[in-house]
Amino acid sequence: MSIAVAGGGIIGLTVAWRLAQRGFPVTVFDKGAMGAEASWAGAGMLAPGGEILATSPIATLAIEARNIYPSFVRELEEASRSQIDFEECGALDLAYSVEEWRGLEARAAHQTALGIRSEALDPGRVLSICSHIRTTGLEGARFYPGDAIVNPREIVSALCSICPALGVSLIENRAVESLDSLAAFDAAVVAAGAWSSQISTGGLPAAEPVKGHLIGYQQPPGGYRTILRHGHTYLLQRRGGLLIAGSSEEHVGFDRSVDARIVRDIAARAAFVLPHLARETPTEAWTGLRPASAALHTGAYGAGGRLYLAYGHYRNGILLAPVTGRNLAAEISANFEKR
Repeated sequence: MSIAVAGGGIIGLTVAWRLAQRGFPVTVFDKGAMGAEASWAGAGMLAPGGEILATSPIATLAIEARNIYPSFVRELEEASRSQIDFEECGALDLAYSVEEWRGLEARAAHQTALGIRSEALDPGRVLSICSHIRTTGLEGARFYPGDAIVNPREIVSALCSICPALGVSLIENRAVESLDSLAAFDAAVVAAGAWSSQISTGGLPAAEPVKGHLIGYQQPPGGYRTILRHGHTYLLQRRGGLLIAGSSEEHVGFDRSVDARIVRDIAARAAFVLPHLARETPTEAWTGLRPASAALHTGAYGAGGRLYLAYGHYRNGILLAPVTGRNLAAEISANFEKR
């Protein structure tokens, strides 16, 4: 009952961990280092308030995933004997015009029906939460208490620590180019993110890379107690002090180069929200490739119960990892029991 996982990002590793806990021998293959692609690049927002705008299957999963994230992190920390930067810090969505304010109110009304709570704040209360933000033109904000952040690199590190202890083989620098190469395994899981549909054997649902730039400023730790969002710009601070600003969306294939023009654009947008950043230069800039697809692909694919998919999470892979790993491991286990 051996299982191969193609892709060693946060999704593939979480699936492998949950399968190993159920007693399955698992081998994870990655074309490079474990977790070195989208999982490494992601800012780590766990933010239904910023991402979920309407009823959909992914909305239900996202809300459930956010609810179980604290226990997911605790379990990882205890098993790996490491600390993971996880903060239930909430998020401020800022409005700098009447039109922006009306947009936030309309969105909040839709989200309330989904169970995503938020609260309207006047400028005075906004500044009591974050005194660094631009005050000129500030109409107010919506505060989302349920949004949170996590360092995905530390999640991946914890998973890479505990998976081998459960018998999981982690094979780096070996791309799965064809499912035929996994014929020796009883089942296979495709969790290769934006590269998933490049695995040959027959028409897996299409996935494409959507490039995103992020920048970072080293700041004194603890200066920003919440996520800040304005339009397509967000800022969040890691426990060690790195203030991350993002992001961009570019359809340029698998190009991961850093574009100085886009870095300048993000820096300008970040400085609009936090004016003091106009006097500073980002200390880091990097890119990642989000796995976009027409739908989220999770679960059994095709006949025979041998092939399972776990990709198409796009901007929500970090958030959805706990639910994806749990549900897919349960489905695979149930299918094996039926045999």
